[in-house]
Amino acid sequence: MTALLFVAGVVVFVVGLAVSIGLHEVGHMVFGKLFGVKVTQYFVGFGRTVWSTRRGETEYGVKAVPLGGYVKMIGMLPPGKHDPSGEPDTESSRVRASTTGMFSQLISDARRAEYEHVQPGDEDRLFYKLSWWRKLIVMGAGATTNVVLAFLLFGAVFMLHGAPVPTTTVSQVSDCVIAVTPQSLDQPPRKCAPSDPVAPARQAGLHKGDRVVAFNGAKIHSWAQLTRLIRANRDGAATIVVERNGHRITTHTNTTVSARPKSADAPETIVKVGFLGIAPKQVLVKRDAGYVVTTMADYTWKTLQALGTLPGKMVGVAKAALGLQPRAEDSPMSVVGASRVAGSVASNQRLSGADKLFGLVALLGGINLFVGLFNFVPLLPLDGGHMAGALFEAVRRGVARVFRRPDPGYFDTAKLLPVAYVMAAVILVASVVLVYADIVAPVRLR
Repeated sequence: MTALLFVAGVVVFVVGLAVSIGLHEVGHMVFGKLFGVKVTQYFVGFGRTVWSTRRGETEYGVKAVPLGGYVKMIGMLPPGKHDPSGEPDTESSRVRASTTGMFSQLISDARRAEYEHVQPGDEDRLFYKLSWWRKLIVMGAGATTNVVLAFLLFGAVFMLHGAPVPTTTVSQVSDCVIAVTPQSLDQPPRKCAPSDPVAPARQAGLHKGDRVVAFNGAKIHSWAQLTRLIRANRDGAATIVVERNGHRITTHTNTTVSARPKSADAPETIVKVGFLGIAPKQVLVKRDAGYVVTTMADYTWKTLQALGTLPGKMVGVAKAALGLQPRAEDSPMSVVGASRVAGSVASNQRLSGADKLFGLVALLGGINLFVGLFNFVPLLPLDGGHMAGALFEAVRRGVARVFRRPDPGYFDTAKLLPVAYVMAAVILVASVVLVYADIVAPVRLR
C-alpha cells in the first residue's frame, strides 16, 4: 500500500508539473495571438511526439518527455542587416557568416531556421516587429502565469487547509545543547555527543505535551512571547509553570546561553541568546486573503534570495553527490528529487489524507514560484532575456528620439545567441548534477 501511495504521489506531481508547464506556454501563446503573431506550434514536453492535432494555423501536441514545453512564434529573430526584407539569408551571406567564426555561423543558421515557417502574407505577423511593450507582455506572460498559479495554489492551502501556527504546547524536548554555526545551517542536524551539555528543558523534566502557562512569573499567551522571554533570560534562573494532564506543575532550571539564528527572517545571522530546548506543537489555522498576499510577498523575496545563492548551493550539491559532505535540506532539487518528495508525502502514514493532498499542492506552488521567478532572469534562453532585449530596444529608440537621431530599429536578439548557448550548457550541466545527486544523495526530509 505504501509503495502504491508513493507512485500515486509521483504521478500526481508529474501531471501537475506538466499542467503548470502547459499553462506557462499558454500565457505566451494567448498574448502572441492577441497581438497578431503567427503561432505555428504549441507543445508540452520534449522529444518524440506522442500526440498532436492541428487547429487552424497552430499544431497542438504532447511530447514524450514532460520536462518542458514550447510555443513556436515566427519571426523571433530579426533578419540580418544585409536582408531587410525579412527573407532567409542568401547564399553569399551564408558564405560571409561562415568565415567569421562558429557563433556567427550559428547565428546565421538560426536566422534561416526562423524564417522557414514564414509564408507569403506573414510579413506583418513576425514577433520581432511587435512594439517593445507588446514583446514584454508576450514574453513575460509565461513566467507571470507561473507566479499567479503559485499564489493560487498557496492561497488554496492557506485558506482551505490552513497555515501552521506554533502553540505553547511542547512537541519536542532537546536532549542536549548544540550550538548553531553558519556552516551547520547547510547541514542536517547532528546527534548529541557525550561532550554536549544536557538541555535545560531536559534537566527541568519537561515532557512532550506540556503546555507552558508561565515563565518567571509572566503569563504566557503565545509561542513568540515565550521565545522572547527565554532568549532574554540568557543564563539566568527560570521558573516554568506547565499544565500536564489537567494539573499545573512548577519546575525550576537555568537557561543557558547558546548560539542561535537571530530570527526566522534572518537565519544566517547567528547571535548568542538564552536557550531552553523545547519546540512548539503546531496547529493549522485557516487564513484570509490578506495573509496569503503578505506571506506570498515574503515567499517571493526569499525565492529571489535563493536564486542569488543558487551557484553556491550547487557547489554543495556537487560535493554531496561525490560523497564529500551530507546533502543539505534546503539544497536545490531536480524534477527527480521533487518527485521523490511528492511520493514521500503521499506515502507518509503519519499524515492525514488532507495533509497529503495539500502538501502536494504546496509543493507544486513552490515549484511554480521558483520557475516563474527564474524565468525572469534577464539572460537568454530564459524569457527574461527576450524581455531585457525589448526594454533595451525601448530605451535605445527613446534616446534616439530625444536627440533627434535616426531610428536604430529593432534590437537584434540574435546577437545574444552565444549567451543563450552558454546558459543552456550551464543549465544542462546543473540539471545533470542535480539528477545524479537526487539519486545517490537525496534530500532527507525530517
